[in-house]
Amino acid sequence: MADISAQQVRELRERTGAGMMDCKQALQDADGDMTRAEELLRERGLKDVQKRAGRSAVQGLVESYIHFNNTVGVLVEVNCETDFVAATQEFKDLTKDIALHVASAAPRWLTRDEISSAVLDAERRVYEAQAREQGKPDNVIERMVEGKLEAFYRDSVLLDQKFVKDDSKSIRTIVDEVSAKVGEKVAVRRFVRYKLGEELD
Repeated sequence: MADISAQQVRELRERTGAGMMDCKQALQDADGDMTRAEELLRERGLKDVQKRAGRSAVQGLVESYIHFNNTVGVLVEVNCETDFVAATQEFKDLTKDIALHVASAAPRWLTRDEISSAVLDAERRVYEAQAREQGKPDNVIERMVEGKLEAFYRDSVLLDQKFVKDDSKSIRTIVDEVSAKVGEKVAVRRFVRYKLGEELD
């Protein structure tokens, strides 16, 4: 087993934001290889993201984004568990990316739970009517409605939207990846998007 120095542990902690003991263990498991230790922390973190879901996250940042022509502006609050993680570059980059995404993709809600039953019922009625006009049988209509609702969520709900800078990932995925890397709960708490001349919902 490699002899791990306090300096190595500190360096890995600075690079990842993970806890001291987690950093030490990862370095030992990686025989002192800093790059491999960072990979191990990330691999382990992804498995632990769901375990962290119930934790309290009251630190974090409020980030802003103003479009170059000053017609769209965004404020977003992203939370984590400690001010240490809030100061890391990964966390800062995440908040900037989410603010940029909100400006570009114009989500209406943060999560599916925020959508009122009245809105969902109205969407269902439209999708059912469209399917019936195509002469689809009832069992097919139900599947079509569910499929269209999923598309509606991906279009309107921030955490379900495809990330504008990498459409192979959702916003939920990039948040979970940062959570895995820093070893803390990370959560988007709220956002507001202003567009010149538009009323807020």
